[in-house]
Amino acid sequence: MSEMKLTFKTPNEIHEFVNTVSKYEFDIDVRRGRIVVDAKSLLGIMHLGLNNILELKMHSEECGELQAKLEKYAA
Repeated sequence: MSEMKLTFKTPNEIHEFVNTVSKYEFDIDVRRGRIVVDAKSLLGIMHLGLNNILELKMHSEECGELQAKLEKYAA
């Protein structure tokens, strides 16, 4: 399992993020406070809001490639 912190500045960034993570089979969650949503859910991520620091949790040991793709959203 791997974790990182993210932030989104525009709705377009959220759309790109969801398209990227949807290509992976393993479970990926995003959390803000007590709210946890599936990272593959566009509406769920939008609900967490823009310009907030979010915690991403990837439930796989082989997520290095995805982590590199998501660096542009790192908080």
